[in-house]
Amino acid sequence: MAFPENYLPNLVRYLRRLRNRHFLLLDIIAFIVAPTMGLYLRTDELLNWQIYGRSLLLYTVLALVTRIFIFYYYGLYHRYWRFASSLELAQIGVAVTVAMFFITALYLVAHFTLPWFNLPRSVPLLDAMLCFFWVGGFRASIRLTESLRLQSQRSYQQDKPANVVIMGAGYTGAMLAREIHNNEFIDLNPIAFLDDDPVKHGIKIHGIPVLGSCQALPILLTEKQVDRVIIAMPTAPGKVIREIVLLCRRAGVATQTIPGVHELLNGSVSINHLRNVQIEDLLRRSPIQTDTLAVNKQLQGKRVLITGGGGSIGSELCRQILRCRPAQLILLGHGENSIFEIANELARLQTELLATASATQRATVITPVIADLRFRERILAIFKEHRPHAVFHAGAHKHVPLMEANPVEAITNNVLGTRILLEAAQQQKVERFVMISTDKAVNPTNVMGASKRTAELLVLQAARASGNFYQVVRFGNVLGSRGSVVHTFKQQIASGGPVKVTHPDMVRYFMTIPEAVQLVLQASVVGQGGEVLMLNMGDPIRIVDLASDLIELSGLQVGKDIEIEFSGLRPGEKLYEEMFTPNESYGSTQHEKILVAHNASQFLPADLTLTIDQLVQAALKNESSTVLHLLQQLLPEYRLWEQPLAVPTESTANGERGKPLPQLALQPILSNSQL
Repeated sequence: MAFPENYLPNLVRYLRRLRNRHFLLLDIIAFIVAPTMGLYLRTDELLNWQIYGRSLLLYTVLALVTRIFIFYYYGLYHRYWRFASSLELAQIGVAVTVAMFFITALYLVAHFTLPWFNLPRSVPLLDAMLCFFWVGGFRASIRLTESLRLQSQRSYQQDKPANVVIMGAGYTGAMLAREIHNNEFIDLNPIAFLDDDPVKHGIKIHGIPVLGSCQALPILLTEKQVDRVIIAMPTAPGKVIREIVLLCRRAGVATQTIPGVHELLNGSVSINHLRNVQIEDLLRRSPIQTDTLAVNKQLQGKRVLITGGGGSIGSELCRQILRCRPAQLILLGHGENSIFEIANELARLQTELLATASATQRATVITPVIADLRFRERILAIFKEHRPHAVFHAGAHKHVPLMEANPVEAITNNVLGTRILLEAAQQQKVERFVMISTDKAVNPTNVMGASKRTAELLVLQAARASGNFYQVVRFGNVLGSRGSVVHTFKQQIASGGPVKVTHPDMVRYFMTIPEAVQLVLQASVVGQGGEVLMLNMGDPIRIVDLASDLIELSGLQVGKDIEIEFSGLRPGEKLYEEMFTPNESYGSTQHEKILVAHNASQFLPADLTLTIDQLVQAALKNESSTVLHLLQQLLPEYRLWEQPLAVPTESTANGERGKPLPQLALQPILSNSQL
């Protein structure tokens, strides 16, 4: 629809000067005129003042006063109508309907008490319909004029907006299309939706046609001049995202996406946040079905202590637990800067949460505490002062090569720190103690894994001795965590390469931080205590494929712009990781993504306490060789690291040392041949 170049801007400038007082004046005129028009529609003749004059005047005054009062009550004179939506139109309809009922009641009172009151009974209904069309139509025309101005402005632009295909015609896609249409600073032109729901095929959403399913994308990229594809499917699994990205890469079309459901749950982004496709999107799994009621019931109103509160996992635990409305959140960490940052972030997050909460909801007391887990008296004093109900132990040294070079630090922090924490928890009768462990603790080949396995044994021993809810939760690598291989690869890509991968056959399990923490919280309510729970990490990913995808997502090509080099395994590294030790008998839980080893506490070494005493003493004396010897004595499955020759295959026997479980088939993200 074309308009003279100055017509719409001038009209819009005039309409923008309108304030709510002007709308009030226009409404008063409408409320005065509408009864007369309603009577005319009913009688099909001009007003006969001798017959209806006095009755119409009384009705008009009563209707005017009633409608003004109702409209004020519903806040219709406290809105900015330039950005009106269907919600505002619905509220106008509600206000007009409520006013009609009151006016009809007054009409009936006048009809039965005043002999001369003779207006036809259909006048209140006709009057209400006219008022709705007048009030709603005028306000909607302001919003419509603004939209027409944006379309007209774009038609006069010298640079044509980029043509966009939106994948997903659900709520998110529709909201995205509306935002593109309504925002003059977004230089995009949506030309089509694609959605797998056949009911939507052939229809239009905000004037944009739904041209078929996602399988029609290759044809659309060929036939239409598409500049960008936007993936508006926050619940789509990584497999779907990978297929779309692959097709767009082949066609030379850029891709963007909205955040995944885990990012939305985290609260760090909103659903209209548009960004480039990231490696986390390619690994995205189906949304986790979380029993939020059970988690909230467990933590609401409780005092919760989180060790390592400033770390990647610890800080995300803080964010998600804060949403459960605990009475107090104790952030315990050794690094003052990270604790300072997360404490400030939680304070801002709590302000946002309280703004949308009920007036009776109490704020969570956020308590940052700087302490080292290795100082017994300090930890005991903290527990005595705050008396936590639940403890999430996320603090640990986790870097394999660093701990391999500093074994005494791994023992004093991961083992001694956990031991002191458990002692404090038992003294203060902590209800729940959840230790976050790692798959590297299974059949460890490095000091870090062996120290975490030793810490697991301490937790299981405390659970058996006290009968309290103490448990271990294991999971693998976490994307975005400090020291993650993704950060290393990104730095190498930014510096021009090469990207260094230790071994072409190395595979790892990966999870996003919010996804891992969500499952940790869920695991804390599905277990019984005294067991090891393992998060189902999905299929393992080849590290070389991860590197290739990061290079491609950076807009570069492997072998042309960035090289991949194999540097060899570092001390302590495995080619693959395992989930359970040979003695653990694992089974399913009520949650499909959580496995449990109920018998984990039945295989504690008889001399566990004595050996750990000796281990800690050796570490405190900086006797590294003694530490390694005692770890081998305590953990028969622990073997000093040796350079592997090749990755094991599925043909090997289940559960044997060095063999992956049979269901863990290797599936790359996007194979090099596809790229």
